[in-house]
Amino acid sequence: MFHVHALKAPTPFLFFTGKGGVGKTSLACATAIGLADRGLRVLLVSTDPASNLDEMLEVALSDSPTPVPNVAGLSAMNIDPEAAAESYRTRVLEQLGPEVTAGERSTVREQLSGACTTEIAAFDEFVGLLDGDMAGFDHIIFDTAPTGHTLRLLSLPKAWTGFLKDNDRGASCLGPHSGLKMQEDRFRKALEALGDSERTTIILVTRADRGAIREAARTAGELDALNLSNQVLVVNGRFHAMDPTDVVAVALERDQDEALAAMPASLTKLPRDEIPLLGFDTVGLTALRALLSPSNPPPIAASEQAAAPVDLPGLNRLVDEIAQGNRGLVMVMGKGGVGKTTIAAAIAVGLAKRGHAVHLSTTDPAAHVAFVVDGAMPGLTVDRIDPAVETERYVAKILATRRAELDEQGMALLREDLASPCTEEVAVFHAFSHIVAEARAAFVVLDTAPTGHTLLLLDATGAYHRQMTRQLEPSGPGRIITPLMRLQDPAYTRVILVTLPETTPVSEAAALQADLRRAGIEPFGWVINKSLAASGTHDPLLRLRLVRERTQIARVQNELAKRAFMIGWRSKPPIGVGELQTLS
Repeated sequence: MFHVHALKAPTPFLFFTGKGGVGKTSLACATAIGLADRGLRVLLVSTDPASNLDEMLEVALSDSPTPVPNVAGLSAMNIDPEAAAESYRTRVLEQLGPEVTAGERSTVREQLSGACTTEIAAFDEFVGLLDGDMAGFDHIIFDTAPTGHTLRLLSLPKAWTGFLKDNDRGASCLGPHSGLKMQEDRFRKALEALGDSERTTIILVTRADRGAIREAARTAGELDALNLSNQVLVVNGRFHAMDPTDVVAVALERDQDEALAAMPASLTKLPRDEIPLLGFDTVGLTALRALLSPSNPPPIAASEQAAAPVDLPGLNRLVDEIAQGNRGLVMVMGKGGVGKTTIAAAIAVGLAKRGHAVHLSTTDPAAHVAFVVDGAMPGLTVDRIDPAVETERYVAKILATRRAELDEQGMALLREDLASPCTEEVAVFHAFSHIVAEARAAFVVLDTAPTGHTLLLLDATGAYHRQMTRQLEPSGPGRIITPLMRLQDPAYTRVILVTLPETTPVSEAAALQADLRRAGIEPFGWVINKSLAASGTHDPLLRLRLVRERTQIARVQNELAKRAFMIGWRSKPPIGVGELQTLS
Protein backbone atom coordinates (compact mmCIF):
# COMPACT_ATOMS: atom_id res chain seq x y z
CA MET A 1 0.00 0.00 0.00
CA PHE A 2 1.27 3.48 -0.80
CA HIS A 3 0.81 6.46 1.50
CA VAL A 4 1.07 9.90 -0.05
CA HIS A 5 1.94 12.67 2.37
CA ALA A 6 -1.60 13.99 1.97
CA LEU A 7 -2.90 10.82 3.62
CA LYS A 8 -0.42 10.92 6.50
CA ALA A 9 -1.44 14.35 7.81
CA PRO A 10 -4.29 15.60 5.62
CA THR A 11 -5.30 19.25 5.73
CA PRO A 12 -9.00 20.14 5.33
CA PHE A 13 -8.48 21.18 1.67
CA LEU A 14 -6.46 19.02 -0.74
CA PHE A 15 -5.84 20.10 -4.35
CA PHE A 16 -4.60 17.57 -6.91
CA THR A 17 -3.10 19.33 -9.92
CA GLY A 18 -0.62 18.73 -12.73
CA LYS A 19 -0.21 18.28 -16.45
CA GLY A 20 -3.06 16.50 -18.20
CA GLY A 21 -2.82 12.71 -18.22
CA VAL A 22 -0.60 12.31 -15.16
CA GLY A 23 -3.31 10.60 -13.09
CA LYS A 24 -4.72 13.42 -10.98
CA THR A 25 -8.26 12.07 -10.96
CA SER A 26 -7.22 8.51 -10.10
CA LEU A 27 -5.08 9.68 -7.18
CA ALA A 28 -7.71 12.16 -5.97
CA CYS A 29 -10.34 9.40 -6.00
CA ALA A 30 -8.03 6.90 -4.29
CA THR A 31 -7.13 9.45 -1.61
CA ALA A 32 -10.80 10.31 -1.03
CA ILE A 33 -11.66 6.61 -0.65
CA GLY A 34 -8.68 6.08 1.67
CA LEU A 35 -9.75 8.92 3.98
CA ALA A 36 -13.40 7.85 3.94
CA ASP A 37 -12.39 4.29 4.81
CA ARG A 38 -10.84 5.73 7.97
CA GLY A 39 -14.27 6.94 9.02
CA LEU A 40 -13.83 10.55 7.89
CA ARG A 41 -16.45 12.59 6.03
CA VAL A 42 -15.01 13.49 2.63
CA LEU A 43 -16.28 15.55 -0.30
CA LEU A 44 -14.58 15.00 -3.67
CA VAL A 45 -15.08 17.90 -6.10
CA SER A 46 -14.08 18.20 -9.74
CA THR A 47 -13.36 21.71 -11.02
CA ASP A 48 -12.65 20.36 -14.52
CA PRO A 49 -15.29 21.36 -17.11
CA ALA A 50 -14.57 17.96 -18.73
CA SER A 51 -14.84 16.00 -15.48
CA ASN A 52 -14.86 12.20 -15.60
CA LEU A 53 -15.49 11.59 -11.90
CA ASP A 54 -18.79 9.93 -12.86
CA GLU A 55 -16.97 7.26 -14.86
CA MET A 56 -14.20 6.76 -12.31
CA LEU A 57 -16.60 6.30 -9.38
CA GLU A 58 -19.33 4.64 -11.48
CA VAL A 59 -22.05 6.92 -10.10
CA ALA A 60 -24.07 9.70 -11.74
CA LEU A 61 -23.00 13.04 -10.25
CA SER A 62 -24.46 16.54 -10.32
CA ASP A 63 -23.52 19.99 -9.04
CA SER A 64 -24.47 19.03 -5.47
CA PRO A 65 -22.90 16.36 -3.22
CA THR A 66 -23.93 12.80 -4.12
CA PRO A 67 -23.11 9.91 -1.76
CA VAL A 68 -20.83 7.34 -3.40
CA PRO A 69 -22.29 3.83 -2.98
CA ASN A 70 -20.15 1.34 -1.05
CA VAL A 71 -17.87 4.06 0.35
CA ALA A 72 -19.35 5.23 3.64
CA GLY A 73 -18.67 8.90 4.32
CA LEU A 74 -17.69 9.82 0.75
CA SER A 75 -19.70 12.20 -1.43
CA ALA A 76 -18.73 13.64 -4.80
CA MET A 77 -19.84 16.45 -7.10
CA ASN A 78 -18.93 18.28 -10.29
CA ILE A 79 -18.88 22.06 -10.51
CA ASP A 80 -21.14 22.51 -13.54
CA PRO A 81 -20.17 25.81 -15.25
CA GLU A 82 -23.51 26.25 -17.04
CA ALA A 83 -25.65 25.52 -13.97
CA ALA A 84 -23.40 27.78 -11.89
CA ALA A 85 -23.75 30.56 -14.48
CA GLU A 86 -27.56 30.40 -14.42
CA SER A 87 -27.58 30.43 -10.62
CA TYR A 88 -25.22 33.42 -10.63
CA ARG A 89 -27.41 35.30 -13.12
CA THR A 90 -30.45 34.70 -10.94
CA ARG A 91 -28.68 36.00 -7.81
CA VAL A 92 -27.46 39.16 -9.57
CA LEU A 93 -30.91 39.90 -11.00
CA GLU A 94 -32.48 39.42 -7.57
CA GLN A 95 -30.15 42.10 -6.20
CA LEU A 96 -31.62 44.72 -8.54
CA GLY A 97 -34.03 47.09 -6.84
CA PRO A 98 -37.75 47.45 -7.63
CA GLU A 99 -37.05 50.71 -9.47
CA VAL A 100 -35.20 48.84 -12.25
CA THR A 101 -37.31 48.57 -15.41
CA ALA A 102 -37.94 45.39 -17.40
CA GLY A 103 -35.76 46.76 -20.18
CA GLU A 104 -32.88 47.39 -17.80
CA ARG A 105 -33.23 43.87 -16.38
CA SER A 106 -33.09 42.49 -19.91
CA THR A 107 -29.91 44.48 -20.56
CA VAL A 108 -28.28 43.11 -17.41
CA ARG A 109 -29.23 39.53 -18.35
CA GLU A 110 -27.67 40.12 -21.78
CA GLN A 111 -24.49 41.37 -20.08
CA LEU A 112 -24.43 38.14 -18.08
CA SER A 113 -24.74 35.82 -21.09
CA GLY A 114 -21.07 35.59 -22.06
CA ALA A 115 -18.16 33.30 -21.22
CA CYS A 116 -16.92 35.70 -18.53
CA THR A 117 -20.02 35.02 -16.48
CA THR A 118 -19.53 31.27 -16.85
CA GLU A 119 -16.00 31.54 -15.50
CA ILE A 120 -16.82 33.75 -12.52
CA ALA A 121 -19.91 31.68 -11.67
CA ALA A 122 -17.90 28.45 -11.55
CA PHE A 123 -15.29 30.30 -9.52
CA ASP A 124 -18.02 31.49 -7.15
CA GLU A 125 -19.02 27.86 -6.52
CA PHE A 126 -15.37 27.05 -5.81
CA VAL A 127 -15.08 30.01 -3.40
CA GLY A 128 -18.19 28.84 -1.56
CA LEU A 129 -16.55 25.48 -0.83
CA LEU A 130 -13.52 27.24 0.66
CA ASP A 131 -15.78 29.58 2.63
CA GLY A 132 -17.63 26.84 4.48
CA ASP A 133 -20.64 26.12 2.26
CA MET A 134 -19.97 22.40 2.85
CA ALA A 135 -19.14 22.60 6.54
CA GLY A 136 -20.33 19.04 7.25
CA PHE A 137 -17.17 17.46 5.79
CA ASP A 138 -13.81 16.80 7.42
CA HIS A 139 -11.97 17.09 4.10
CA ILE A 140 -12.71 18.56 0.69
CA ILE A 141 -10.58 17.14 -2.12
CA PHE A 142 -10.39 19.06 -5.39
CA ASP A 143 -9.70 17.11 -8.57
CA THR A 144 -8.68 20.01 -10.75
CA ALA A 145 -8.47 20.63 -14.48
CA PRO A 146 -5.06 20.42 -16.22
CA THR A 147 -2.48 22.93 -15.04
CA GLY A 148 -3.17 26.02 -17.15
CA HIS A 149 -6.88 26.04 -16.31
CA THR A 150 -6.18 25.34 -12.63
CA LEU A 151 -3.61 28.10 -12.28
CA ARG A 152 -6.22 30.45 -13.70
CA LEU A 153 -8.74 29.24 -11.09
CA LEU A 154 -6.32 29.50 -8.16
CA SER A 155 -5.21 32.99 -9.23
CA LEU A 156 -8.76 34.35 -9.34
CA PRO A 157 -9.21 34.96 -5.57
CA LYS A 158 -6.21 37.28 -5.63
CA ALA A 159 -7.16 38.85 -8.96
CA TRP A 160 -10.78 39.55 -8.03
CA THR A 161 -9.89 40.75 -4.53
CA GLY A 162 -7.50 43.29 -6.06
CA PHE A 163 -10.00 44.31 -8.74
CA LEU A 164 -12.79 44.93 -6.22
CA LYS A 165 -10.47 46.83 -3.90
CA ASP A 166 -9.43 49.23 -6.66
CA ASN A 167 -12.77 49.51 -8.47
CA ASP A 168 -15.65 50.93 -6.46
CA ARG A 169 -17.71 52.53 -9.21
CA GLY A 170 -19.96 51.61 -12.09
CA ALA A 171 -20.37 48.13 -13.54
CA SER A 172 -18.06 45.35 -14.55
CA CYS A 173 -18.28 42.97 -17.49
CA LEU A 174 -20.31 40.76 -15.16
CA GLY A 175 -23.14 43.20 -14.67
CA PRO A 176 -23.88 45.47 -11.67
CA HIS A 177 -20.76 46.03 -9.63
CA SER A 178 -22.74 45.87 -6.39
CA GLY A 179 -23.32 42.17 -7.10
CA LEU A 180 -19.59 41.56 -7.09
CA LYS A 181 -18.99 43.79 -4.08
CA MET A 182 -21.27 41.51 -2.06
CA GLN A 183 -18.86 38.65 -2.84
CA GLU A 184 -15.71 40.54 -1.84
CA ASP A 185 -15.58 39.10 1.67
CA ARG A 186 -15.93 35.55 0.31
CA PHE A 187 -13.10 36.16 -2.17
CA ARG A 188 -10.86 37.43 0.65
CA LYS A 189 -11.62 34.38 2.81
CA ALA A 190 -10.87 32.07 -0.13
CA LEU A 191 -7.51 33.75 -0.61
CA GLU A 192 -6.71 33.29 3.08
CA ALA A 193 -7.73 29.61 3.02
CA LEU A 194 -5.59 28.84 -0.03
CA GLY A 195 -2.52 30.44 1.53
CA ASP A 196 -2.89 28.77 4.94
CA SER A 197 -0.61 25.70 5.11
CA GLU A 198 -2.63 24.37 8.06
CA ARG A 199 -5.75 24.27 5.90
CA THR A 200 -4.61 23.70 2.30
CA THR A 201 -2.19 21.28 0.62
CA ILE A 202 -1.39 21.31 -3.10
CA ILE A 203 -0.49 17.85 -4.45
CA LEU A 204 1.55 18.26 -7.64
CA VAL A 205 1.13 15.09 -9.67
CA THR A 206 3.63 14.25 -12.39
CA ARG A 207 4.92 11.33 -14.40
CA ALA A 208 8.60 10.42 -14.61
CA ASP A 209 8.64 12.25 -17.94
CA ARG A 210 10.60 15.37 -18.84
CA GLY A 211 7.57 17.24 -20.17
CA ALA A 212 5.39 16.48 -17.16
CA ILE A 213 8.23 17.33 -14.75
CA ARG A 214 8.90 20.61 -16.55
CA GLU A 215 5.20 21.48 -16.24
CA ALA A 216 5.18 20.56 -12.53
CA ALA A 217 8.20 22.81 -11.91
CA ARG A 218 6.52 25.71 -13.70
CA THR A 219 3.35 25.14 -11.68
CA ALA A 220 5.28 25.00 -8.40
CA GLY A 221 6.85 28.37 -9.16
CA GLU A 222 3.56 30.01 -10.10
CA LEU A 223 1.86 28.60 -7.00
CA ASP A 224 4.68 30.00 -4.85
CA ALA A 225 4.02 33.40 -6.43
CA LEU A 226 0.40 33.08 -5.29
CA ASN A 227 1.60 32.23 -1.74
CA LEU A 228 0.42 28.62 -2.12
CA SER A 229 3.63 27.07 -0.84
CA ASN A 230 2.39 23.97 1.04
CA GLN A 231 3.13 21.60 -1.85
CA VAL A 232 3.72 17.85 -2.12
CA LEU A 233 5.10 16.06 -5.21
CA VAL A 234 3.71 12.69 -6.34
CA VAL A 235 5.48 10.85 -9.17
CA ASN A 236 2.85 8.58 -10.71
CA GLY A 237 3.38 5.58 -12.99
CA ARG A 238 6.91 4.68 -11.85
CA PHE A 239 8.09 1.67 -13.85
CA HIS A 240 10.75 -0.95 -13.09
CA ALA A 241 11.59 -3.55 -15.75
CA MET A 242 11.07 -7.15 -14.66
CA ASP A 243 13.13 -8.66 -17.51
CA PRO A 244 16.57 -7.15 -18.31
CA THR A 245 16.41 -8.64 -21.83
CA ASP A 246 13.22 -6.74 -22.77
CA VAL A 247 14.46 -3.78 -24.83
CA VAL A 248 11.20 -1.83 -24.48
CA ALA A 249 10.95 -2.29 -20.71
CA VAL A 250 14.61 -1.42 -20.11
CA ALA A 251 14.33 1.71 -22.29
CA LEU A 252 11.20 2.84 -20.45
CA GLU A 253 12.85 2.47 -17.04
CA ARG A 254 16.03 4.21 -18.23
CA ASP A 255 14.09 7.17 -19.62
CA GLN A 256 12.21 7.56 -16.34
CA ASP A 257 15.44 7.41 -14.34
CA GLU A 258 17.03 10.09 -16.53
CA ALA A 259 13.99 12.35 -16.26
CA LEU A 260 13.94 12.11 -12.46
CA ALA A 261 17.71 12.67 -12.23
CA ALA A 262 17.28 15.94 -14.14
CA MET A 263 14.45 17.16 -11.89
CA PRO A 264 14.90 20.86 -10.99
CA ALA A 265 15.64 21.97 -7.45
CA SER A 266 12.20 23.56 -7.11
CA LEU A 267 10.76 20.03 -7.10
CA THR A 268 13.52 18.05 -5.36
CA LYS A 269 13.02 20.19 -2.25
CA LEU A 270 9.38 19.07 -1.94
CA PRO A 271 8.14 16.04 0.03
CA ARG A 272 7.86 13.28 -2.58
CA ASP A 273 6.06 9.98 -3.10
CA GLU A 274 6.24 7.51 -5.99
CA ILE A 275 3.29 5.44 -7.22
CA PRO A 276 4.06 2.34 -9.33
CA LEU A 277 2.85 1.89 -12.90
CA LEU A 278 -0.18 -0.39 -12.84
CA GLY A 279 -1.31 -3.06 -15.25
CA PHE A 280 -4.96 -2.02 -15.09
CA ASP A 281 -7.17 1.03 -15.67
CA THR A 282 -8.21 2.78 -12.47
CA VAL A 283 -11.94 2.92 -13.24
CA GLY A 284 -14.43 1.75 -10.61
CA LEU A 285 -14.14 1.26 -6.86
CA THR A 286 -12.40 -2.12 -7.14
CA ALA A 287 -9.62 -0.67 -9.29
CA LEU A 288 -9.32 2.51 -7.20
CA ARG A 289 -8.95 0.50 -4.02
CA ALA A 290 -6.38 -1.65 -5.83
CA LEU A 291 -4.48 1.56 -6.58
CA LEU A 292 -3.95 1.82 -2.82
CA SER A 293 -2.94 -1.87 -2.74
CA PRO A 294 -1.38 -2.76 -6.13
CA SER A 295 -0.81 -6.36 -5.01
CA ASN A 296 -4.56 -6.98 -5.47
CA PRO A 297 -5.27 -5.98 -9.11
CA PRO A 298 -8.77 -6.36 -10.61
CA PRO A 299 -9.26 -9.40 -12.88
CA ILE A 300 -9.08 -9.21 -16.68
CA ALA A 301 -12.45 -9.65 -18.37
CA ALA A 302 -12.86 -12.38 -21.00
CA SER A 303 -13.76 -9.73 -23.61
CA GLU A 304 -10.39 -8.04 -23.02
CA GLN A 305 -8.49 -11.30 -23.36
CA ALA A 306 -10.18 -11.98 -26.71
CA ALA A 307 -9.48 -8.56 -28.27
CA ALA A 308 -8.35 -8.78 -31.91
CA PRO A 309 -4.88 -7.77 -33.18
CA VAL A 310 -4.49 -4.17 -34.33
CA ASP A 311 -4.14 -2.97 -37.93
CA LEU A 312 -4.52 0.80 -38.41
CA PRO A 313 -2.81 3.31 -40.75
CA GLY A 314 -0.20 5.72 -39.44
CA LEU A 315 -0.22 9.51 -39.13
CA ASN A 316 1.28 9.95 -42.62
CA ARG A 317 -1.99 8.71 -44.12
CA LEU A 318 -3.93 11.31 -42.13
CA VAL A 319 -1.63 14.10 -43.32
CA ASP A 320 -2.04 12.92 -46.93
CA GLU A 321 -5.83 13.25 -46.61
CA ILE A 322 -5.65 16.70 -45.00
CA ALA A 323 -3.16 17.95 -47.61
CA GLN A 324 -5.64 17.32 -50.42
CA GLY A 325 -7.64 20.36 -49.25
CA ASN A 326 -4.71 22.78 -49.93
CA ARG A 327 -5.84 25.04 -47.07
CA GLY A 328 -8.03 25.00 -43.97
CA LEU A 329 -8.11 24.77 -40.19
CA VAL A 330 -6.90 21.66 -38.35
CA MET A 331 -7.85 21.58 -34.66
CA VAL A 332 -6.17 18.90 -32.53
CA MET A 333 -8.14 18.11 -29.38
CA GLY A 334 -8.24 15.62 -26.52
CA LYS A 335 -7.63 14.93 -22.86
CA GLY A 336 -4.47 16.36 -21.34
CA GLY A 337 -1.41 14.15 -21.59
CA VAL A 338 -2.46 12.21 -24.71
CA GLY A 339 0.14 13.88 -26.95
CA LYS A 340 -1.95 16.57 -28.68
CA THR A 341 1.02 18.90 -29.02
CA THR A 342 3.20 16.24 -30.64
CA ILE A 343 0.42 15.25 -33.05
CA ALA A 344 -0.35 18.88 -33.96
CA ALA A 345 3.34 19.61 -34.54
CA ALA A 346 3.78 16.45 -36.64
CA ILE A 347 0.74 17.33 -38.80
CA ALA A 348 2.05 20.88 -39.32
CA VAL A 349 5.54 19.64 -40.21
CA GLY A 350 4.05 17.02 -42.55
CA LEU A 351 1.96 19.62 -44.38
CA ALA A 352 4.95 21.96 -44.72
CA LYS A 353 7.05 19.04 -46.00
CA ARG A 354 4.41 18.56 -48.73
CA GLY A 355 4.94 22.15 -49.86
CA HIS A 356 2.12 23.97 -48.05
CA ALA A 357 2.26 27.20 -46.03
CA VAL A 358 1.38 26.31 -42.43
CA HIS A 359 0.73 28.36 -39.29
CA LEU A 360 1.10 26.21 -36.14
CA SER A 361 -0.26 27.79 -32.97
CA THR A 362 -1.70 26.79 -29.60
CA THR A 363 -4.52 27.87 -27.29
CA ASP A 364 -3.02 25.89 -24.39
CA PRO A 365 -1.92 28.13 -21.47
CA ALA A 366 0.89 25.60 -20.85
CA ALA A 367 2.13 26.15 -24.47
CA HIS A 368 4.83 23.58 -25.32
CA VAL A 369 4.47 23.66 -29.11
CA ALA A 370 7.69 25.60 -29.82
CA PHE A 371 9.63 23.19 -27.58
CA VAL A 372 8.32 20.19 -29.55
CA VAL A 373 9.09 21.67 -32.99
CA ASP A 374 12.51 22.91 -31.80
CA GLY A 375 13.65 24.16 -35.20
CA ALA A 376 12.62 25.80 -38.46
CA MET A 377 11.61 24.63 -41.92
CA PRO A 378 10.43 26.43 -45.07
CA GLY A 379 6.74 27.32 -45.04
CA LEU A 380 6.21 26.70 -41.30
CA THR A 381 5.38 29.49 -38.83
CA VAL A 382 5.14 28.64 -35.13
CA ASP A 383 3.71 30.84 -32.36
CA ARG A 384 1.23 30.78 -29.49
CA ILE A 385 -1.78 32.67 -28.19
CA ASP A 386 -0.17 34.27 -25.13
CA PRO A 387 -2.95 35.40 -22.74
CA ALA A 388 -0.87 38.24 -21.25
CA VAL A 389 0.19 39.60 -24.65
CA GLU A 390 -3.29 39.28 -26.12
CA THR A 391 -4.85 41.01 -23.11
CA GLU A 392 -2.43 43.94 -23.37
CA ARG A 393 -3.13 44.21 -27.11
CA TYR A 394 -6.91 44.02 -26.61
CA VAL A 395 -6.94 46.65 -23.84
CA ALA A 396 -4.84 49.04 -25.93
CA LYS A 397 -7.19 48.60 -28.89
CA ILE A 398 -10.35 49.23 -26.84
CA LEU A 399 -8.88 52.32 -25.16
CA ALA A 400 -7.76 53.74 -28.51
CA THR A 401 -11.16 53.08 -30.08
CA ARG A 402 -13.19 54.67 -27.26
CA ARG A 403 -10.91 57.60 -26.45
CA ALA A 404 -12.61 60.03 -28.85
CA GLU A 405 -16.10 59.48 -27.43
CA LEU A 406 -15.36 59.40 -23.68
CA ASP A 407 -14.39 62.15 -21.26
CA GLU A 408 -11.71 61.70 -18.60
CA GLN A 409 -14.13 60.16 -16.10
CA GLY A 410 -15.51 57.79 -18.73
CA MET A 411 -12.01 56.65 -19.67
CA ALA A 412 -11.21 56.04 -16.00
CA LEU A 413 -14.30 53.84 -15.66
CA LEU A 414 -13.37 51.97 -18.84
CA ARG A 415 -9.84 51.31 -17.56
CA GLU A 416 -11.28 49.94 -14.31
CA ASP A 417 -13.62 47.66 -16.22
CA LEU A 418 -10.80 46.41 -18.45
CA ALA A 419 -8.76 45.58 -15.33
CA SER A 420 -11.25 42.77 -14.67
CA PRO A 421 -9.78 39.24 -14.84
CA CYS A 422 -12.51 38.46 -17.39
CA THR A 423 -10.79 40.66 -19.96
CA GLU A 424 -8.22 37.93 -20.54
CA GLU A 425 -10.90 35.46 -21.63
CA VAL A 426 -12.31 37.97 -24.12
CA ALA A 427 -8.86 38.81 -25.48
CA VAL A 428 -7.95 35.15 -25.99
CA PHE A 429 -11.23 34.56 -27.83
CA HIS A 430 -10.51 37.47 -30.19
CA ALA A 431 -7.03 36.09 -30.92
CA PHE A 432 -8.52 32.64 -31.53
CA SER A 433 -11.03 34.14 -33.97
CA HIS A 434 -8.27 35.87 -35.95
CA ILE A 435 -6.30 32.63 -36.28
CA VAL A 436 -9.40 30.72 -37.38
CA ALA A 437 -9.95 33.29 -40.14
CA GLU A 438 -6.37 32.85 -41.42
CA ALA A 439 -7.28 29.36 -42.68
CA ARG A 440 -9.09 30.93 -45.63
CA ALA A 441 -5.74 31.22 -47.43
CA ALA A 442 -3.39 28.65 -45.85
CA PHE A 443 -3.24 25.75 -43.43
CA VAL A 444 -3.64 26.63 -39.76
CA VAL A 445 -2.95 23.86 -37.23
CA LEU A 446 -4.17 24.58 -33.70
CA ASP A 447 -2.87 22.62 -30.72
CA THR A 448 -5.77 23.17 -28.34
CA ALA A 449 -5.77 23.24 -24.56
CA PRO A 450 -6.92 20.10 -22.69
CA THR A 451 -10.58 19.24 -23.17
CA GLY A 452 -12.25 21.30 -20.43
CA HIS A 453 -10.45 24.52 -21.28
CA THR A 454 -11.17 24.00 -24.98
CA LEU A 455 -14.88 23.46 -24.29
CA LEU A 456 -15.00 26.82 -22.50
CA LEU A 457 -13.35 28.46 -25.52
CA LEU A 458 -15.93 26.83 -27.79
CA ASP A 459 -18.67 28.05 -25.44
CA ALA A 460 -17.35 31.58 -25.96
CA THR A 461 -17.42 30.97 -29.71
CA GLY A 462 -21.05 29.88 -29.48
CA ALA A 463 -22.00 32.84 -27.26
CA TYR A 464 -20.44 35.24 -29.77
CA HIS A 465 -22.29 33.53 -32.63
CA ARG A 466 -25.64 33.88 -30.82
CA GLN A 467 -24.93 37.53 -30.02
CA MET A 468 -24.06 38.37 -33.63
CA THR A 469 -27.09 36.46 -34.91
CA ARG A 470 -29.42 38.43 -32.62
CA GLN A 471 -27.87 41.74 -33.65
CA LEU A 472 -28.22 40.96 -37.36
CA GLU A 473 -31.73 39.50 -37.28
CA PRO A 474 -33.42 42.66 -38.66
CA SER A 475 -31.01 42.70 -41.62
CA GLY A 476 -31.34 39.00 -42.35
CA PRO A 477 -28.68 36.27 -42.46
CA GLY A 478 -25.64 36.12 -44.69
CA ARG A 479 -23.94 39.37 -43.72
CA ILE A 480 -21.32 37.81 -41.47
CA ILE A 481 -19.49 34.51 -41.01
CA THR A 482 -18.79 33.83 -37.34
CA PRO A 483 -15.97 31.60 -36.02
CA LEU A 484 -18.55 28.96 -35.05
CA MET A 485 -19.81 28.81 -38.64
CA ARG A 486 -16.24 28.18 -39.82
CA LEU A 487 -15.79 25.40 -37.24
CA GLN A 488 -19.04 23.80 -38.40
CA ASP A 489 -17.93 23.77 -42.06
CA PRO A 490 -16.26 20.38 -42.79
CA ALA A 491 -14.64 21.83 -45.91
CA TYR A 492 -12.97 24.51 -43.76
CA THR A 493 -12.24 22.75 -40.45
CA ARG A 494 -10.94 19.29 -39.64
CA VAL A 495 -11.07 18.33 -35.98
CA ILE A 496 -8.67 15.57 -34.94
CA LEU A 497 -9.33 13.82 -31.62
CA VAL A 498 -6.23 12.36 -29.95
CA THR A 499 -6.41 9.62 -27.33
CA LEU A 500 -4.33 6.97 -25.63
CA PRO A 501 -5.48 3.33 -25.84
CA GLU A 502 -6.81 3.51 -22.28
CA THR A 503 -10.34 3.61 -20.89
CA THR A 504 -10.43 7.14 -19.47
CA PRO A 505 -8.82 9.01 -22.41
CA VAL A 506 -11.05 7.16 -24.89
CA SER A 507 -14.19 7.87 -22.84
CA GLU A 508 -13.26 11.54 -22.50
CA ALA A 509 -12.60 11.83 -26.24
CA ALA A 510 -15.97 10.16 -26.89
CA ALA A 511 -17.67 12.71 -24.61
CA LEU A 512 -15.84 15.53 -26.39
CA GLN A 513 -17.03 14.16 -29.73
CA ALA A 514 -20.62 14.19 -28.46
CA ASP A 515 -20.22 17.81 -27.27
CA LEU A 516 -18.80 18.82 -30.65
CA ARG A 517 -21.65 17.14 -32.51
CA ARG A 518 -24.19 18.98 -30.37
CA ALA A 519 -22.48 22.19 -31.50
CA GLY A 520 -22.73 21.08 -35.13
CA ILE A 521 -19.02 20.20 -35.42
CA GLU A 522 -18.18 16.76 -36.82
CA PRO A 523 -14.72 15.33 -35.99
CA PHE A 524 -12.67 14.33 -39.05
CA GLY A 525 -10.73 11.49 -37.43
CA TRP A 526 -9.12 9.98 -34.34
CA VAL A 527 -5.44 9.36 -33.59
CA ILE A 528 -4.56 6.64 -31.07
CA ASN A 529 -1.17 7.59 -29.65
CA LYS A 530 1.58 5.66 -27.83
CA SER A 531 0.32 2.15 -28.58
CA LEU A 532 2.36 -0.82 -27.34
CA ALA A 533 0.73 -3.08 -29.94
CA ALA A 534 3.73 -3.24 -32.28
CA SER A 535 6.47 -2.83 -29.66
CA GLY A 536 7.25 -6.53 -29.23
CA THR A 537 7.51 -6.23 -25.45
CA HIS A 538 7.29 -9.36 -23.33
CA ASP A 539 7.50 -7.61 -19.95
CA PRO A 540 4.66 -9.07 -17.81
CA LEU A 541 3.34 -5.69 -16.67
CA LEU A 542 3.47 -4.14 -20.14
CA ARG A 543 1.83 -7.23 -21.66
CA LEU A 544 -0.96 -6.88 -19.12
CA ARG A 545 -1.47 -3.28 -20.21
CA LEU A 546 -1.40 -4.37 -23.86
CA VAL A 547 -4.33 -6.76 -23.34
CA ARG A 548 -6.51 -3.89 -22.13
CA GLU A 549 -5.09 -1.56 -24.78
CA ARG A 550 -6.43 -3.72 -27.62
CA THR A 551 -9.94 -3.53 -26.18
CA GLN A 552 -9.86 0.28 -26.31
CA ILE A 553 -8.39 0.35 -29.83
CA ALA A 554 -11.24 -1.87 -31.02
CA ARG A 555 -13.71 0.45 -29.28
CA VAL A 556 -12.36 3.47 -31.17
CA GLN A 557 -12.11 1.65 -34.49
CA ASN A 558 -15.52 -0.04 -34.41
CA GLU A 559 -17.74 2.29 -32.38
CA LEU A 560 -16.43 5.85 -32.30
CA ALA A 561 -14.24 6.98 -35.19
CA LYS A 562 -15.07 7.53 -38.85
CA ARG A 563 -11.33 7.43 -39.52
CA ALA A 564 -8.78 6.00 -37.08
CA PHE A 565 -4.98 6.26 -37.19
CA MET A 566 -2.35 4.95 -34.80
CA ILE A 567 1.13 5.90 -33.60
CA GLY A 568 3.28 3.32 -31.83
CA TRP A 569 5.02 3.72 -28.50
CA ARG A 570 8.48 5.33 -28.59
CA SER A 571 11.08 5.23 -25.87
CA LYS A 572 11.46 9.01 -26.20
CA PRO A 573 8.93 11.56 -27.51
CA PRO A 574 9.79 12.98 -30.95
CA ILE A 575 11.37 16.42 -30.52
CA GLY A 576 12.51 18.55 -33.44
CA VAL A 577 11.56 18.85 -37.11
CA GLY A 578 13.53 15.76 -38.13
CA GLU A 579 11.89 13.48 -35.56
CA LEU A 580 8.42 14.85 -36.34
CA GLN A 581 8.92 14.15 -40.05
CA THR A 582 9.33 10.45 -39.26
CA LEU A 583 5.74 10.46 -37.98
CA SER A 584 4.15 12.36 -40.86
